[in-house]
Amino acid sequence: MIPLADEREKVIVNLVHTYNVLLEITQNVLKEFNVNDQHYNILKVLEYAYPKPLSVGEIKEMLVNKRGDLTRLLDKLTAMKLVARGVNATNRRVIDVALSEHGKQVLANMDAQLATQRTQQYNVSEEEAKQLNTLLDRLRG
Repeated sequence: MIPLADEREKVIVNLVHTYNVLLEITQNVLKEFNVNDQHYNILKVLEYAYPKPLSVGEIKEMLVNKRGDLTRLLDKLTAMKLVARGVNATNRRVIDVALSEHGKQVLANMDAQLATQRTQQYNVSEEEAKQLNTLLDRLRG
């Protein structure tokens, strides 16, 4: 075990380790649907706005993980028929993106499998999760 300066440093190491464990669990489920965590994030953003489409700029603002080429990510989701693109009615220079019906169904299946994994993997009660969320919010300022 690497010696750590104090409990706060241990929190940082613990958060990074926990993130990696949770990301691996999520990626294993998403792999079955031929999408990655960035695709999933985009689909969840579009689900939040559903049935209203969002511009590419609006999607980018709402993403948790902003790495990668959003256009390329949207190209794959469009090719898989999980999202639909169209020209904005009021500004033809803006591309609107919406979750398709097929995308909504696939996302529901992903979420169901992720929920099953969470139930099996996460050893935290609802009250403990609430406390942890409060602490993490405080940690981010």
